[in-house]
Amino acid sequence: MTNMLLLLFVAGCYCENTTYTTKYDGVNLDEILASERLLSSYVKCLLDKGPCTPDGKELKNNLPDAIENDCQKCSERQRVGADRVMQYIIDNRPEDWDELEKMYNEDGSYKKKYLERKEALKSSLEIRN
Repeated sequence: MTNMLLLLFVAGCYCENTTYTTKYDGVNLDEILASERLLSSYVKCLLDKGPCTPDGKELKNNLPDAIENDCQKCSERQRVGADRVMQYIIDNRPEDWDELEKMYNEDGSYKKKYLERKEALKSSLEIRN
């Protein structure tokens, strides 16, 4: 569950059913997160509100498995990227997050963990100052 959205950019076919493809690991997440148009098109694809690119289609096919199995088939780069993308959407596009969460993470477990980590980090920084 903690890695469901990284697959927006790295999802693909299974490689011998042990890992997801690393075919999309070179995607520039900064470019996507900085572009309203690009990010919105991925979100719309995932929400069945717009067309999907080939990698978007692969994502939609693999996302339920990745969520169910806590992204066990993801590479470390995919896990880090997933957290980054999800944190960005939670913090900057809460309406999109609400819709994605309803569709892919109904229990809200990822957002809860993220907010707890964020608060702990904030407290840690305050103690140091």
